[in-house]
Amino acid sequence: MTFNTIDPFLRLPRVLACTGLSRATLYRKIAAGTFPPQHKLAERCCGWRASEVDAWLRNPMTFTIEDLEREDA
Repeated sequence: MTFNTIDPFLRLPRVLACTGLSRATLYRKIAAGTFPPQHKLAERCCGWRASEVDAWLRNPMTFTIEDLEREDA
């Protein structure tokens, strides 16, 4: 029997609470490539994968999008 690991999506208020960032700083970091981008969940709904936010929390000072690609490999 195999179990799939669940990687929940976090909505904006939860991401802001977890990271301690302001909304403006969060979106500035996304634009700079130093925070994971959000995923579109529905027409007017987006969220961040918990695993990607955790990867940023482990290394917030030097995180880049390439770090996510290395974890997938």
